[in-house]
Amino acid sequence: MRILIIEDDKKQCYLLQFCLEKEGYAVDTCFDGAEAGYYLDQNAYDIVLLDRMLPNKDGVTILQEMRTKQNMTPVIMITALGELSDKISGLDSGADDYIVKPFEFEELMARIRCLLRRPPNLENLNQLKIGDVIYSQDTNVLTSTKDSCTLSQKEGDLLLLFLRNPNQTLQRSTILSRIWGADYEIEDGNLDNYIYFIRRRLKNAGSSLNIKTIRGIGYRLESESGN
Repeated sequence: MRILIIEDDKKQCYLLQFCLEKEGYAVDTCFDGAEAGYYLDQNAYDIVLLDRMLPNKDGVTILQEMRTKQNMTPVIMITALGELSDKISGLDSGADDYIVKPFEFEELMARIRCLLRRPPNLENLNQLKIGDVIYSQDTNVLTSTKDSCTLSQKEGDLLLLFLRNPNQTLQRSTILSRIWGADYEIEDGNLDNYIYFIRRRLKNAGSSLNIKTIRGIGYRLESESGN
């Protein structure tokens, strides 16, 4: 599991990173609101810990931009602003949880575990819709504007990873670990083959979505129509 901490208090940020890594999480850190978009676009995270008051761009704006880009990664807003109105505005902006400083690390861990147990799509556990694509998880059926098709289990798992992280660059290592497992031995070219299969499936179904190669890094799901 990978966590991004966006927090300008470096001492607190490094302490959180140390504690989370002891719990077995991979952790990235960001200290500036203006740089947060880069981290969120370049990597896929399971949880984002987001400070509300940041230099150059505040946490609420970052959160709103995430949701506008259909980035539905769970976000816990961490802030010293503890008034009821602050909590309401943070949650209404798209935060999944809100914890006020100072807090106990054990409470934060409990909130993280709670969010990780939550199904990724509470509105419909079997279908995920991004752009002009609907993917039915129970039947592995991809449907778009022109046609529908049934994917293999591995194709479905791979497409689902991209659909859950639209407009985000997924590193090759991240994809291999998520789909095949960290200890699974697989030839690197097999991933390229599956990417080719998914691209062909999307094109044949009439979708404007495409998986773009980010040279030297990985892949990104984008809409060719720019939407």
